[in-house]
This record gives sequence, C-alpha cells and structure tokens, in this order.
Amino acid sequence: MILLTELHYHPPAALFAELLRADGILIEAHEHYRKQTYRNRCLIRTAQGVQPLTVPVIDGNRAEKVSISAIEIDYRQNWIHRHWRTLQTAYGNSPYFEYYADYLHDIYVRKPILLFDLNLQFLRLLLRCFRLTLPLHLTAEYLPTYSAQPSSEKSGLPDTQLPITDRRDWLTPKTVSKSSEPDSPAAYTLVRPYPQVFGPGFEPGLSVLDLLFSQGPAAGAYLQ
Repeated sequence: MILLTELHYHPPAALFAELLRADGILIEAHEHYRKQTYRNRCLIRTAQGVQPLTVPVIDGNRAEKVSISAIEIDYRQNWIHRHWRTLQTAYGNSPYFEYYADYLHDIYVRKPILLFDLNLQFLRLLLRCFRLTLPLHLTAEYLPTYSAQPSSEKSGLPDTQLPITDRRDWLTPKTVSKSSEPDSPAAYTLVRPYPQVFGPGFEPGLSVLDLLFSQGPAAGAYLQ
C-alpha cells in the first residue's frame, strides 16, 4: 500500500502508525496551502497543557491561494527560538530528548526558505528515527481523487501494482474534522497510551515528538 498524505510540521503520531503498514509514501506537492492545519503547526504537551507550535508564513492571509510547495516561511518572526525553547522546557527532562535534539536543531538552524522543504527534512529525519526505509515520492500534479492504481504519469509514482490509500486531510487540529471514509481508521485509536512527561492522564493527538521523546527507539511499539 502507498500512503498519500500532505506534509505536516511534526505530524501527529497516528500518521506513523499508518506508515508502519505502508510500502511507500506519496507526498501531495501540488495542493494549495491551507491555514489552520498541521501543515504549519503541531501540538505538544507542556506543564500548562496542550500547546500549539505554529510556523509563520509570509502573506499568511493570502497563502491559501498559493501552491504548498511555494509557501515561504516568515523569518522576520523569531519563531525558531520560541519553538526550540518551548520544546526544551516541555521535554528537556524526558528520557530521549537529548538523543534526538541535535538532529532536530540542525534542521532548524539551516532555515529552509520554504515550508515544504522544512517539513520534508523533518519527515525524512522522523522516518530514520522509526527505522522506516520507505520509498518517498512527490505527486506530479494535483488530483482531487485517486483511483486505486492511477497512472504513473499522473501520480508521480514509478510503475507499481500497489494500491494508493488517500489520507490527505485525514489529520486536523480542528475540533470538528471532515467525516472519515468508511475504511479510514480513527486517528486516536492508532496510538496506545504511553507515559507522557506531563499528566495526569493520557493526551491523544499530540505530535510524534511527544512519543519519541518519551519512548525513544521503543516508540513504534505504541503504534497499532
């Protein structure tokens, strides 16, 4: 199965539960950018509760008319410092923060111009963290819907007999999301509760970083 998804900024752990069952990844590279999604934000848990981290983009009010691969990050705002300090404060005492911190920080300080490039670099790193060696391809054009096996010319995939599972906009930070397809798994059920830095209780729907910092190499065992 080839998983079709948009790029996220430190995506929810549920995405990696899906990737563990996939044979490859197809990244949507030709959609229009959409605000208030995981494309430029993630959710982490702090001492004050769940907190979003948002990457600012240039001309954010007009951004939804721009291709996702052309959206530029707004470095006039000191967001890298804020995000990194928040991650350090929230997870500095977690078992595996130091194990991954340098790899994450290296990507931040490169300051990619495009949001797409930033997210793609983080995705490649996270795949290595989960020891996933999945082939990764970008779509060749935007298609609203996909047949189970579209042509390689339209999909951007090499010739393959593997079906494509469309998970675009499956994960959303909005409290009311679009209805899932009948065969679409509920995101929250894909991640088993694990010990989180701040409690009490388990908070579902957080960035995969929360799981990695808590469980390290054993993180995959909590994905169903």
